[in-house]
Amino acid sequence: MTDHWLPEILRSPLAALIGEECTVTLVDQLNILEPNCLSHALSKGLGLGIVLGGCVVKLPQLFKILKSKSVAGISLSSYVLEVIANVITMAYNFRKGYDFTTYGEALFIGAQNYIITLLILLLTGRASLGMAAGALLVVFTYALFSDVLVNSALLSALYGLTIPLVVSSRIPQIYTIHKNKHTGQLSAFAVFNYFFGTAARLFTTLVQVDDSLVLIGVVLATIANGVLAAQMLYYWNAPAPKDKYRLDSKKKE
Repeated sequence: MTDHWLPEILRSPLAALIGEECTVTLVDQLNILEPNCLSHALSKGLGLGIVLGGCVVKLPQLFKILKSKSVAGISLSSYVLEVIANVITMAYNFRKGYDFTTYGEALFIGAQNYIITLLILLLTGRASLGMAAGALLVVFTYALFSDVLVNSALLSALYGLTIPLVVSSRIPQIYTIHKNKHTGQLSAFAVFNYFFGTAARLFTTLVQVDDSLVLIGVVLATIANGVLAAQMLYYWNAPAPKDKYRLDSKKKE
């Protein structure tokens, strides 16, 4: 039996994350260069970090909107498409039985995206539309997680559609920034965290998930998020355009 030099209070959660076999190899035996366990542990650690980062990645954007009472430069269609993609991603990965650390951020990012979508509708005088959309989202989510209402083949097809959906959700935002020559109320923290998060997710997908659909989706998301990050840098010091989306602005008749 291998001796455990690491206190059990620390070893147990580590073993739960990377597995007993790799814990013995990397921790108990200190064979930290064993390639299979090393890549597995790095992937698990990155995956957990991405999920935890997903809990807060959109909070700066949310607080920025609440503070300014403005959604200038933020694309509604981008957030609507992203929420739909988040829900499909959660359902597909959950029903496939993949490890939560390979997709868990979709749950937290989806919730934050939905709140931001509601704020966009509220600050542009369409609160009732947001309530109706919320009810539809609940029904849509329930159907996706039910193998009776949506079978595996249909869910796979829907997940395949999220690949262009994720990219298309970025296009309106990319176009808005290009048109305005300014990033408006878009949060730099959210944009850069999205980019680095999807880049890290690419590694965890290659190591942990043997699914070409998931891999293609992550590659394209990384490229799209990279374009947004590049725009954020390019227009960093650009002068702000006149804000026509403030809550206290005069509404059109």
